[in-house]
Amino acid sequence: MTTTRDLDGPRPTPDADDAQVGRILSRREVLALFGAAGTAAVLAGCAPGSATTPTGSAIAAGSTAASALASAAIPSCIVRPAETEGPYFVDEKLLRSDIRSDPADGSVRPGVPIALTFAVSQLAGGTCTAFSDLLVDVWQCDALGVYSDVSDPGFQTTGSKFLRGYQVTDADGKATFTTIFPGWYQGRTVHIHFKIRSDAGAAKGLEFTSQLFFDDGLTDRVHALAPYSQKGQRTLRNDGDGIYQSGGDQLLLDLAGDPATGFTTTFEVGLQLT
Repeated sequence: MTTTRDLDGPRPTPDADDAQVGRILSRREVLALFGAAGTAAVLAGCAPGSATTPTGSAIAAGSTAASALASAAIPSCIVRPAETEGPYFVDEKLLRSDIRSDPADGSVRPGVPIALTFAVSQLAGGTCTAFSDLLVDVWQCDALGVYSDVSDPGFQTTGSKFLRGYQVTDADGKATFTTIFPGWYQGRTVHIHFKIRSDAGAAKGLEFTSQLFFDDGLTDRVHALAPYSQKGQRTLRNDGDGIYQSGGDQLLLDLAGDPATGFTTTFEVGLQLT
């Protein structure tokens, strides 16, 4: 694949023909789901299939239905913002959980390890259930800001496939990857790309694309270590990234662990059927 860097491009334009979109619900849609007239909320999550009150939900000021919502059972999906695919997606069709290696030569990209689990749910009919048999693609740069299998003014990696791969969600809607904490490159904050879809070969079908982000303070700690430190100090933080500004705070990973031993995290995402 040949491409050129464009700072990951503009945010995607919604397509009326899309079968499914993951996004933040509008006030009208929330009211329709919850049946709580006069109340606005943003979905907050827990495990698929359970019912809960919304942690950190935004309730309309002065609403008389606030107490009713607090005791109501609501869908447990977290509906996330979609973000741009960017120029570096390559449909490698590489089914694997550990994406750190390059299948061409077996070399492993160095970096602080992350065990990254996606927990995907389906929001329909006011309930949330685990969404199985979906393809979850992940792609990212290495510790020095390099993507595999692209031709770029800064690097030529055509033919390599490190830090790329997909998994299929299991009966619990989960797909787990072993990867590394990403490095940085000019014009972007630190991030990981992902795409969730029903059939990689279908002309039409479910497809949701977005990005994962990291707390700036944690990134500073990781990037002070080798091999990240070889790159020097990054030039852009989250608040200066145009893509992060469009909902990135709802795409931040909550990592457990430390830079010395690595991290684990589960990212919950609910997909709304339309």
